Amino acid sequence: MTAARIKSVQCISPAGLHHMAYKEWGAPDNPRVLVCVHGVTRVGDDFDALAQALSDHYRVVCPDVVGRGRSGKLGNPQLYQIPQYVSDMVTLVARVTAHSDDQAQVDWFGTSMGGLIGMALASLPDNPIGKLVLNDIGPTLDPAALQRIGDYIGQDLRFASFDEGAAFVREVSASFGNHTDEQWHKLAADVLREGGDGQWVRHYDMGLAVPLRGATADKAKADEAVLWAAYDAIRCPTLLVRGANSDLLSRATAEQMLKRGPHPQLVEIADTGHAPTFIHADQIAIARKFLVG
Repeated sequence: MTAARIKSVQCISPAGLHHMAYKEWGAPDNPRVLVCVHGVTRVGDDFDALAQALSDHYRVVCPDVVGRGRSGKLGNPQLYQIPQYVSDMVTLVARVTAHSDDQAQVDWFGTSMGGLIGMALASLPDNPIGKLVLNDIGPTLDPAALQRIGDYIGQDLRFASFDEGAAFVREVSASFGNHTDEQWHKLAADVLREGGDGQWVRHYDMGLAVPLRGATADKAKADEAVLWAAYDAIRCPTLLVRGANSDLLSRATAEQMLKRGPHPQLVEIADTGHAPTFIHADQIAIARKFLVG
């Protein structure tokens, strides 16, 4: 099996240049590309199991969205929003499909925020997405769940040891569902780093919380309208995955999504909330069936 390669691409924002790191699995010359994009405080390493499993068919590209993991930071934290992330992904897709003879096309697997980015990109005319997986995300987001996530992002927590940090990650990620101790260790190791003072911190820019501050009900309503308009514009084959216990993507929203936009397939994963990790073999099989057939 080909080992993962760590690469990066230079992107631009109104605040200047930044780099976005990504992990690439599979044969370097494989023209079939799957882009996997993580949730708001997670990293591309989340997809190691899925990427290894699908690298027999795809070149799997797993970026650290700007402000997370190995990637750089934005000069203006107000830009940590979907439009900037979409711009960065267009740059990434251009890089990883640069040697393709045909019009650039990739398949997309997006968990939570990564699904919102995919939704926005797939709504654009002449977009490069062939197949789209939306993992526990939709245009209507539960306000209480958003508040929970916002509070989590904005806490500048420091841990005396890795084990202390790992216990915290496990506690706040309980909705991911059942995992082995080894799997929980990796889920923590992917998003913790040792700071210069010997303490352990979460591996993202605390500026991610800035755009969430001062959010109003009117803005949330406007954002929802924009997301539904984007969703309704999607035309590619789409799979919607929902954790059966999810507090972010309600069953009612999922049922509404089935009747609109790309009219996706729906798979619900039992005993799981927000969001399924696709570490387990049965979850990986769901993705393979839809993406590869």
